[in-house]
Amino acid sequence: MTSSLDRRHFLSTGIASAAAAGMLASGSAKAADSPASAESIITPGSTILFQGDSITDAGRKRGIPEANDQAALGGGYAFLAAAELLVDHPKAELKIYNRGISGNKVNQLAARWQEDCFDLKPDVLSILIGVNDIWHHLNDDLEKMLEVYGNDYQELLTRTKAELPETKLVLCEPFVLRCGAVNDKWFPAFDNFRAAAKQMAEEFDTIWVPYQTMFDEAVKLAPPAHWAGDGVHPSAAGAALMAHGWMTAVSA
Repeated sequence: MTSSLDRRHFLSTGIASAAAAGMLASGSAKAADSPASAESIITPGSTILFQGDSITDAGRKRGIPEANDQAALGGGYAFLAAAELLVDHPKAELKIYNRGISGNKVNQLAARWQEDCFDLKPDVLSILIGVNDIWHHLNDDLEKMLEVYGNDYQELLTRTKAELPETKLVLCEPFVLRCGAVNDKWFPAFDNFRAAAKQMAEEFDTIWVPYQTMFDEAVKLAPPAHWAGDGVHPSAAGAALMAHGWMTAVSA
């Protein structure tokens, strides 16, 4: 049986999430303001693809080709955003996929892009990538890795635009919270990776989901570990906040 302590914890989590979501509602829409985001980019019959690393993967089950499968969507922000879309638009015949893979960097997305992106022919393609491009190289030349990240990302998006010129792109800001695995060694390099991703969004005129900005506001309501225990992978509260941020950006 659920204890009163557990219930209080659940309620406090929900209240903090709702408050942070309320703060995000205005800020995210402004950050996403661009010709592509003048109205919702989700239209009836859309195929929506979430791509990225473990934050997107969120324990999804592999090998399920069908759209809208709960196990295949994982347990993170992609699933929560998909669930909201499917509830809000039950007759829209949306097809939603998650092809995030834990540990991926940009070059690993590129290596599987034909099967896990082009073959699905998404109408909306959402990409969150970057944390592993720095996390896996903290002891290396981070300036060089930043250059690799930027070049690889630009090449991937150029290739995507050529293959899928009508696809609407959603780029998500890489983010970390200062707790768990995230320490001073990450900075200021990580901010430069974020800036590189934002530059890609501007260059390719995409929707931009400002996740770092969102979490910077959220930690005013609850400590970083509430949103992401290791500083990288979101908790249930963090994933819910991410889904809200994503939905706000694509519906602005």
